[in-house]
Amino acid sequence: MEKADLPFLSVVELSRLLEAREVSPVELTEAYLERIEEVNPRLNAYITVASDEAMQRARLAEAEIGKGNYIGPLHGIPVAVKDQMWTRGIRTTNASTLLADFVPEEDATAVARLKEAGAILLGKLNMSEFASGGRFRLPYGIPRNPWNTDYEPGSSSSGSGAATAASLCATSLGEDTSGSIRHPSSWSGVVGLRPTWGRVSRYGLFPIIWSMDQAGPMSRSVEDCAITLGPICGFDPKDPNTVDVPVPNFRKALTGDIKGLRMGLVKELTYDEQVAPEVREATLNAIAVFGELGAEVEEVSVPLCPWARIIFYTHMYVEMTARYDEWVTHRLEEFDYDAQVKFLTGSLVPAHYYYKVQRLRGLLRQQVLDALGQFDVLISPTMRIPAPKIKPYAMPTRKEESMALLTRGPDQTPTVPLSNVPALSVPCGFASEEQGGMPIGLQIIGRPFEEATILNVAYAYERSTPWHKRRPSI
Repeated sequence: MEKADLPFLSVVELSRLLEAREVSPVELTEAYLERIEEVNPRLNAYITVASDEAMQRARLAEAEIGKGNYIGPLHGIPVAVKDQMWTRGIRTTNASTLLADFVPEEDATAVARLKEAGAILLGKLNMSEFASGGRFRLPYGIPRNPWNTDYEPGSSSSGSGAATAASLCATSLGEDTSGSIRHPSSWSGVVGLRPTWGRVSRYGLFPIIWSMDQAGPMSRSVEDCAITLGPICGFDPKDPNTVDVPVPNFRKALTGDIKGLRMGLVKELTYDEQVAPEVREATLNAIAVFGELGAEVEEVSVPLCPWARIIFYTHMYVEMTARYDEWVTHRLEEFDYDAQVKFLTGSLVPAHYYYKVQRLRGLLRQQVLDALGQFDVLISPTMRIPAPKIKPYAMPTRKEESMALLTRGPDQTPTVPLSNVPALSVPCGFASEEQGGMPIGLQIIGRPFEEATILNVAYAYERSTPWHKRRPSI
């Protein structure tokens, strides 16, 4: 096999070649670095490429595997992580000029655990500033979708989605507070999983909302996603909010057998008038596939879902402002204009409003858990629309526009973090060429700490459909 073809292989395929010593980690890392050099200028997926560090770790992995010390399916695999996560000796900007020169002295726990599993870190991936969705000023370049560079790749783990889809890394980590793993996974055509809150340590992760932030894998296949997820899970004494529960072998759980599994199609997220017809059709076609595989599918109502965005954003504005109070007070003008507005809004939210959304969050979470008491998983579109074209961003000028932005955005994802349950986005089709031909994602929501179930549901679907076999031509 030609070296230039290696980046297009899955983690599963690459791990077999590495273990058999048919490919060396050095050769593989060189192949990825060469592809990054060629393609990244068109995508702006990376903020920092750590070539020297990657090659150093590749040589170490090559020596260890050569001695027969192969430690698992990520050993020698080149990966990349969202620039929200600390990386020892490699700058971590959080996509902001405020942190342009910040070089952590230690790794985030999730990054450290990937390295312990033998992964090779290629670099840090682009994102919206402070993962807040700011889009007026993107100091490290506008991230672009590899399926068509005129289109959005998704926010805020935009670089993770674009780099993974474009084979600029074998697999990656993103971070999901509202939907920032699932959003770019849907629009960039990859598999992205937000674990249960507390499943993965947030130590070394720049925070947004302490009770919702969660790192997770973004990969080109469900099996690769399961392989990436396993090592980063588990209790971490550095993060007291991690939960000490057993970590299953997610890869071994991929049987593809979903006969008798009960699935609830969330009506509010599927039949909303803002859901594009092609997205709804792709979702219903996926439901038909699940029926053919022996699952039982029924519609279910989660009445507060339509209000999840405004519940989420009230949390976000208040908690981000409190967390970064020092910078908001003294360096506000250095933030993206959109972030400035969010910080100032958060500083003005009355305490009784924040208390009210806390109560609403509790009600929504109970509705989701009640639905998951009836069904093994819940199903919906990940996003209301396929990726749109990149265009200049403008703040709303009227109250009605502001309310529409808060309540009617493109994502169907905030219900999940508000409920602290896991969810995954898996490709389920493509829009028509008239609509840009961009990927469409299906959201699978599970019970707390049942990531293995949603991965297996996605695996069964993936094996029965052709979407994962496509790749962008870039």
